[in-house]
Amino acid sequence: MTVIPQTEEITSKDELRDLIGAPVPRAVTKERTALHDNDKEWLSLSPFCLIATAGADGTCDVSPKGDPPGFTLVLDDHTIAVPDRPGNRRVDGFFNILENPHVGLIYLIPGRTETLRINGRARLVRDAPFFDQMVVKNHRPALALVVEIEQIFFHCAKAFMRSNLWVPETWDPDALPPHAQILKSLPQTTESLEDLQRYYGPGYAKTLYVQPERLPLPGDTP
Repeated sequence: MTVIPQTEEITSKDELRDLIGAPVPRAVTKERTALHDNDKEWLSLSPFCLIATAGADGTCDVSPKGDPPGFTLVLDDHTIAVPDRPGNRRVDGFFNILENPHVGLIYLIPGRTETLRINGRARLVRDAPFFDQMVVKNHRPALALVVEIEQIFFHCAKAFMRSNLWVPETWDPDALPPHAQILKSLPQTTESLEDLQRYYGPGYAKTLYVQPERLPLPGDTP
């Protein structure tokens, strides 16, 4: 553990509560254990969520999931299913779930400053009849994350308001170099900058629902 000079650390729940204070009653009573119609509508409009997991040893992972709005299926008032799409195959979060089924999800709707939070127990399903409802651009997921809801509530807007996340005037995506240049600057990257630029260029969108085997090589057809 890194030692940071002149820090005052909090080491107990009592210290933390003394510093922060008691939660307002509404923050405690807003928790639910089943989906309300408003929750279902939110899920039907959300194209993006973050899934947090932790392994048996406490190793954590947060994975983004995105698809057309409504990609998360409501199976019943206590259960949702999230399809998996082609990616880098690390599946860190899925490995965590095999060791520890507890998950936390945050659902976003672009432009809305509130979020929907779901905590529960997850399992990996390799096939089920509802997979047919998860087909996007001819891609039927190879697996889905099924979550049994234990806790659900709406999270307040303050973090999004403070950050101005949805305010276009604050956006500056070109403040950083292109992704290919960032990757090439890392010592473990062996691919050439040209290959990285081709891979993450206009053709990258074609890989959203197919699993690329490798970076393109010189001479490949774009």
